[in-house]
Amino acid sequence: MLATVQYNSRKLHINLKQPLDISIPMSASPSNVNAWYIDAPKIEPVQLDNWIGSVAQGGDVNFNNIQFNPHAHGTHTECVGHITEDFYSVNKQLKQFFFLAEVVSVAAEQSGEGTVISKKQLQFALGNKKRDAIIIRTLPNMKDKLSYQYSKTNWTYLDEEAVAYLVKKGIKHLLYDLPSVDREEDGGALKAHRAFWNVDGKIRKNCTITELIFVPNTIEDGEYLLNLQIAPFENDATPSKPVLYKVLNNINVSL
Repeated sequence: MLATVQYNSRKLHINLKQPLDISIPMSASPSNVNAWYIDAPKIEPVQLDNWIGSVAQGGDVNFNNIQFNPHAHGTHTECVGHITEDFYSVNKQLKQFFFLAEVVSVAAEQSGEGTVISKKQLQFALGNKKRDAIIIRTLPNMKDKLSYQYSKTNWTYLDEEAVAYLVKKGIKHLLYDLPSVDREEDGGALKAHRAFWNVDGKIRKNCTITELIFVPNTIEDGEYLLNLQIAPFENDATPSKPVLYKVLNNINVSL
């Protein structure tokens, strides 16, 4: 189904029958993707006296409790409330859900004892393009990202200057395929988060960071319409489901 979307001054042509889901699903399994040194999510039927919320175990409906942490257990979107004393809810701050986005693939550079994505790399990837969102796929990009146990792995992070560059470029929504845009252990500095939300100046309350996405290699670098879907939790972060639609330059495509 071909659709034409008016986005600012442009008309974007997309195929609604070809959504590209870049979220990681959550399951109650030790193989669920995980970070930050906590146990796997739990999804368990409610038990009340002699009643159980499981049809397989004799109940009349399936009625599960779910215990998880949005930052640790899958794709999540967070707002500035993640790092401020004042409470900000991502459900209140994110008020629009479609954005023009660029997918970029970047191989990290060595920096000290870790690896980092630099300002120079993002400058090369974005060039003079004007986008509201950037989706960063780190290389190498393997399917084990879907189930990786990230605790104590010192993952690739974004350099503070690289994030400041994205802010200057007008990027309002930053999507990243690792547990955090910052170092796993940085003594609480959170330089990338702080730079992105400009917490030492006029806070960018309507801007978001989405982490633990997975961008399959079948998705090419380039321009997409991003639908950033979130669960309506009143919290600094919430599970999310970012979905991409390729922007079609040639609308005479096979549907």
